[in-house]
Amino acid sequence: MGEILNLTASDGHNFSAYLAQPSGTPKGGVVVIQEIFGLNSHVRGVADEYAAQGYLACAPALFDRLEAGIELGYEPDDITAGIAHKTNCGDADPLKDIAAAREVVKSAGKVGVVGYCWGGALTWLAACKVDGFSAASSYYGGGIGGLVDLKPKCPVIFHFGEQDHAIPLTEVDKVKAALPNSTVHIYPAGHGFNCEQRGSFHLESRKIALERTLALFGKEVG
Repeated sequence: MGEILNLTASDGHNFSAYLAQPSGTPKGGVVVIQEIFGLNSHVRGVADEYAAQGYLACAPALFDRLEAGIELGYEPDDITAGIAHKTNCGDADPLKDIAAAREVVKSAGKVGVVGYCWGGALTWLAACKVDGFSAASSYYGGGIGGLVDLKPKCPVIFHFGEQDHAIPLTEVDKVKAALPNSTVHIYPAGHGFNCEQRGSFHLESRKIALERTLALFGKEVG
């Protein structure tokens, strides 16, 4: 359904991105931000899903900052490698890649951003630090509780699992208290509940979170 593009960030970094086209005239654009597992089949599938909903969707390969073509699975060794890659990448440079992906899809109209795991935290940072997003949907982003002093430039909704081993409910409560203008949704699920390739996949939570995200994008993006 999609194609691989070669993009250039504002600092001259060249990287790959997956672009998924809707079948008709796009409603708008969506940037899909990866987990710690690279631009793998799951992330490409998410981009395809948003394209099927009528959006021009682009998922940048953020790990290309380290090495081209990193795609991980969800076994323990993959998790260890993904955490190391995330740490080595940091957050500042990937935001440049996210901004470049937004430039690709803005031809479709307004642009939303959605991200998962590490991408959930980057979604919040993008909503606060990257110009041009009209809405943001953050899934189980770790560390957001320490970033609540930032001010979003667009409406943001958050999705957390009440059984998330990596994000305690105390942090979720901190996000809710500090960001009263943003909606925080909590699901009866664990970390990674949106991903069908993970043992923590929870179909009903995934469906509801997607419906809420599409409702936000339908209102703010198109």
